[in-house]
Amino acid sequence: MALVAGVDSSTQSCKIVIVDADTGDIVRKGRAPHPAGTEVAPSAWWEALQSAISAAGGLDDVVAISVAGQQHGMVVLDEDGRVIRDALLWNDTRSAQAARDLIDEVGANEYAERLGVVPVASFTAAKLRWLRDAEPENAARVAAVALPHDWLTWRLRGFGPVDDSELGPVLEELTTDRSDASGTAYWSAVTGEYDLDLFERALGHSAALPRVLGPGEQAGITTTGTLVGPGAGDNAGAALGLGAASGDVVLSIGTSGTVFAVTETPATDATGTVAGFADASGLFLPLIATLNAARIVDSLAALLGVSQNELGDLALTAEPGSGGLVLQPYFEGERTPNLPDATATLFGMTLGSTTRPNLARAAIEGLLCGLADGLEAVRAQGVDAHRILLIGGAAQNPAVQRIAAQVFDVPVVIPTPGEYVAVGAAAQAAWALTGDRPSWPLSVVAEPAVDYRPVIREQYRARRA
Repeated sequence: MALVAGVDSSTQSCKIVIVDADTGDIVRKGRAPHPAGTEVAPSAWWEALQSAISAAGGLDDVVAISVAGQQHGMVVLDEDGRVIRDALLWNDTRSAQAARDLIDEVGANEYAERLGVVPVASFTAAKLRWLRDAEPENAARVAAVALPHDWLTWRLRGFGPVDDSELGPVLEELTTDRSDASGTAYWSAVTGEYDLDLFERALGHSAALPRVLGPGEQAGITTTGTLVGPGAGDNAGAALGLGAASGDVVLSIGTSGTVFAVTETPATDATGTVAGFADASGLFLPLIATLNAARIVDSLAALLGVSQNELGDLALTAEPGSGGLVLQPYFEGERTPNLPDATATLFGMTLGSTTRPNLARAAIEGLLCGLADGLEAVRAQGVDAHRILLIGGAAQNPAVQRIAAQVFDVPVVIPTPGEYVAVGAAAQAAWALTGDRPSWPLSVVAEPAVDYRPVIREQYRARRA
């Protein structure tokens, strides 16, 4: 039995799974926390990775490993391979004006045509432009730019600062993959090349960039001889872990929400609503993200003084449409639609409609309608949705499952809870090891019957307009 490892270095924590390469069965796993905040010292990720590996029983019997990580984060290195400043994470919004400046200079249509994406605050290019404007001394020192998974892969292979690595600061050995590179706003999923003009417009000068690896390609080996796969961005890793194929749409309900699909053609949305990312299998991953997802349920459960499961039970006692009550859940602004200063609004309050069950149901309907708007935008890019894979913590709530079957007009499937980003990275490791993409079975916990109720979306759409 050959064992492979997959890592998910997320915003909150580092998780690792050790997997049987033949069956996909998880043999053991480990986890370690990451610091809170929107800027973090990458050394904390490296320490968490070492702790997670130790918690999983080590890598002595593991033949291949691959790292998936949070997308977009800016890791800047000097010529000695040292991190110049703490990494800015995807959810650090100080780069919002920098994104607007880049769009003003280049044009949204031009960005969409050249890259398939239009800069927003989360993308690496916007963070580099912020660095150039806000910290010019640090910007001037930048000799290489990496993403979180790129830097961890580099360190795993033994590279880094002279006094903290076996192989030293060989910046030319930095690697990345298509999926993560496509979230930078200076690499094109269409051409498969860096757009150096757009990169230098962001940073202000040239610098070393990671070599972009293809699916199943090997990044190298660790100093102990373990093969290292190409890695991936987190959403692409999840798609790979789920075995998502053309016709599948993944809806992830975490702190934030994402809607993405595996497609054979790239997306080029000049509005910037849909990001035209690449996936980890050689195809494409059009994606939208929402800022408000599971915390909508958290907030309303706290307001009503109930648990999340009790909120779900309350919601199921109300009729579809919540008696006309509609929650537009932009509690902390929103990314899709792009309304960073918006707040949440409750519509349709009457003496008859304003009940605890209707309020509970309106929370879940508002959460799902926000994601349904995202699905609508993805479909407008030519995506043909045959099945929805609903994942994330909130997807395990029976009320969310049943109401999802009423909000969406295609079948909804809820996979068994799992670390799909890490499993996707493990699949990459197995692919790099054998040269063939593994085909591991997907376990399903629920498949609610399709029960489409147009009134839910109609009410939400009317209030949105």
